This record gives sequence, structure tokens and C-alpha cells, in this order.
Amino acid sequence: MAKTIVVKQVGSPIRRPADQRATLIGLGLNKMHRTRELEDTPSVRGMVNKISHMVKIIEEKG
Repeated sequence: MAKTIVVKQVGSPIRRPADQRATLIGLGLNKMHRTRELEDTPSVRGMVNKISHMVKIIEEKG
């Protein structure tokens, strides 16, 4: 079984640069308090680190 992380959006994309909004959409998050279970890969981790002020890692599985 692959490792996964559960990510929750806690910050608003209003008044943020377009690339940060695009990163949120790429992760499948675009509305407040939504959660997604994503595969724990270096590319996903990089996306989460880029917008770490708007998301929170709730749980790491695997």
C-alpha cells in the first residue's frame, strides 16, 4: 500500500498570487475546510510546501 497524506485547506486563496491558487486547484482544494487524501510523493510534498500557509497536513498514513 502506498503512503498517503490527508491535507486540509485552512487559508483562503483570496488576494494570493495566481500560481498559489493554481497549486491549490492542482491538489484538488479550492474551498475552505475541504480535505483530500493524496499520495505521498515528492511532487505533492513540494506543492504542499509551496502553499504551507494555506494548508495543513492532518494525517500521514502508511
